[in-house]
Amino acid sequence: MQVLVRDNNVEQALRVLKKKLQREGVFREMKQRRAYEKPSEKRVREAGEAVRRAKKLARKQAQREGLLPAPKRKLPLKPRAGAPRPPAA
Repeated sequence: MQVLVRDNNVEQALRVLKKKLQREGVFREMKQRRAYEKPSEKRVREAGEAVRRAKKLARKQAQREGLLPAPKRKLPLKPRAGAPRPPAA
């Protein structure tokens, strides 16, 4: 995995790297590997994950076909206290 550091902005590069690692599931896998997982528990967990993936895929397909309503759009977050405000136009 590679992240480019632009204009010596290491903080931004770290944020990008963390987001990429999160998407890849590295943190989740590290947490699982902290303790031993019995093979039977691993099979049960992986079967459950497969069921969740299949349900999610079926739900997305049904939404595309119009059989289910699309999820409601999230409202934009309010700016945090102390965050810089965009200039008024």
